Amino acid sequence: MGRRMDWLLLLLSLVVILGGAELFTNGVEWVGEGFGLSEGAVGSVLAAIGTALPETLLPLVAIFGGHAAGKEIGIGAILGAPFMLSTLAFCAFAITVLVGGRRGSRSREIEHDPGVIRQDMRFFLAMYGAAFVAGIVPVFALHVALVPFLLVGYGIYVRHRLRGAPGDREGQEAVGEVRVLRFARLFHRPSPPSMALSLTQTLLALAVLIVGAELFVRVVEHLSSALGVSELMFSLLVAPVATELPEAMNASLIWARRGKDVLALGNIAGAMVFQSVFPVSLGLLFTSWRLDTVSGAAAVIALVAAAIVLITARVRGRLDARLLALQGLLWFGYVVFVLRRS
Repeated sequence: MGRRMDWLLLLLSLVVILGGAELFTNGVEWVGEGFGLSEGAVGSVLAAIGTALPETLLPLVAIFGGHAAGKEIGIGAILGAPFMLSTLAFCAFAITVLVGGRRGSRSREIEHDPGVIRQDMRFFLAMYGAAFVAGIVPVFALHVALVPFLLVGYGIYVRHRLRGAPGDREGQEAVGEVRVLRFARLFHRPSPPSMALSLTQTLLALAVLIVGAELFVRVVEHLSSALGVSELMFSLLVAPVATELPEAMNASLIWARRGKDVLALGNIAGAMVFQSVFPVSLGLLFTSWRLDTVSGAAAVIALVAAAIVLITARVRGRLDARLLALQGLLWFGYVVFVLRRS
């Protein structure tokens, strides 16, 4: 009965995190609108940051929450996000394209800007690759020195994304994609909503995310001990199920189905770049950041998956949905590897 209750609480924590992520993303998009940002910036940068926030809050709560295994759970959550984005998120997007193409509801060809996706993957490979090297070189001074490099790199990346080129296709696809504010609909307020209402929803969603993250960390500690597996491995595989679901839903079930491939790919790739900076910086500064075989393999797979996307875009000048769908095999192979080891 006790273990069944633990699983129910784990499911509850994932649902709370998912609900908080949805409210936060929706709220922060309208905050961006209120500050006068372009719809392209709202759709690509703010949506990516908003949906990536749960993966940042989880390690933050785990590391600073005073939990015995908090740092292990934090590292697992940090590594799990880019691992699942680079494999399952791309796979889900590609399957949606293939299924829609077969049904005739959209083209089987992926519409994208090769220059943008190459830029995103280069930023990710540079920053996450540096973090991987730091994980196998346990020198704290190197870890500290790497953080400013990551932050400056992300600042350069965001500047490129916010500027956008004239006729930027991602910005064009983002027009009209900001959904009605949930609180505006709930309280029957006019659209566009006031900045106060947008901020209220965003801050409340942040509180919900923190509560969900705290519950998740406590349950993972208990379940990992009961099952005899490491907290790092358990959180690496389980945490992204809820924290990465917003990206998968936005990119595959919504935008890709509508043929807005540039926006869908920008959301996934933008979240990957975000995850290679801020959560990783937490790990570098406040944990040992030593990658063992299990955690190191997850990082290597994320780098390999991103490299495949980059090479395909460079060599072929386009992305093949069938090849992207195979990214899911990397995730499946890793799960088999982990289960065999445990």
